[in-house]
Amino acid sequence: MTTSSTLEPDWSTPQWRDDALAWVGDALAGPGLRVTGPVEPRVRPWSLVWRVPTDAGPVWFKANNRGTRHEAGLLAALARLTPGAVLRPVAVDDDRGWSLLPDGGPSLRDVLAGKKDLTYWERVLPEYAAVQVALAPYAAELLDLGVPDHRTEVMPGRLAELLEDRESMLVGAANGPTPEAYDRLRAYRPEFAEVCRRLAEVEVPATIQHDDLHDGNIFVADDGYRFFDWGDASIAHPFGTLLVTLRSVAYAFELEPGDPALVRLRDAYLEAWTDRYDRATLRAAADLAMTVAKVSRALSWQRALLTSDPARAEYAEAVPGWLGELFTSNPV
Repeated sequence: MTTSSTLEPDWSTPQWRDDALAWVGDALAGPGLRVTGPVEPRVRPWSLVWRVPTDAGPVWFKANNRGTRHEAGLLAALARLTPGAVLRPVAVDDDRGWSLLPDGGPSLRDVLAGKKDLTYWERVLPEYAAVQVALAPYAAELLDLGVPDHRTEVMPGRLAELLEDRESMLVGAANGPTPEAYDRLRAYRPEFAEVCRRLAEVEVPATIQHDDLHDGNIFVADDGYRFFDWGDASIAHPFGTLLVTLRSVAYAFELEPGDPALVRLRDAYLEAWTDRYDRATLRAAADLAMTVAKVSRALSWQRALLTSDPARAEYAEAVPGWLGELFTSNPV
């Protein structure tokens, strides 16, 4: 990466906007497209997204902040390594964290609006698991692209480092953990290390872990599903995916933790690894991995909020908030 990859973009300046629009225009010229109207922006502390109208329908431009900049290069790698599982980018600039994607059509959330049909998820999860299995041999390559390292063996150290980052932890802030809660998290470190040790004993290879796989981040196509919004992704234990996914399903379908429907979805996902492990071992590993993923989620938020944007304050509680989830039960 060049030095520019470490600088925080100023999305509000006319110069940045002009540069980005010129890049989009050049990228569209290749396939013979042109911009036909003003862009429609959506800005978050971690990214800016434009809906760009063209003479062949909308395309989507995304610029990531420094904490999530790896997403652009990851998108290109995923399109190369697992074609059909993601949208093929029109263009990427991995140094600047820019990507341009075609329109993906309806999301799973759109399709499920007003429905209580879990069969979609019963098909989605095995497809996503297949992507993870296919990408495991490329974990080192993806790490070299800058995808964050959340492998099981490094996570005890990552938790310790995060707890020492008093700004991210909001120590002493009104919306931060109480002194008692903070001390409880620090005291939990040996137990967390033991969780990681037990998880590592089940030698499931580390691979891509989306870390925010819910119905809003999946496109539904006639020939399957496309997974998008990889800014929170890391190289980690694959089963950690289940934390956000099952929690989101439970919320959308009004299911209590441990509901048989959630158990069925977990088992459908784990089926991809039953050629090497018995189901009881996989279920136990899934529970451990979901616990580890709570630290992964906190780290993802810490990276996403590496910005001076004042709007980051609205989301800052997510970092200690996810660590507080270490003392709550998993969805199954």
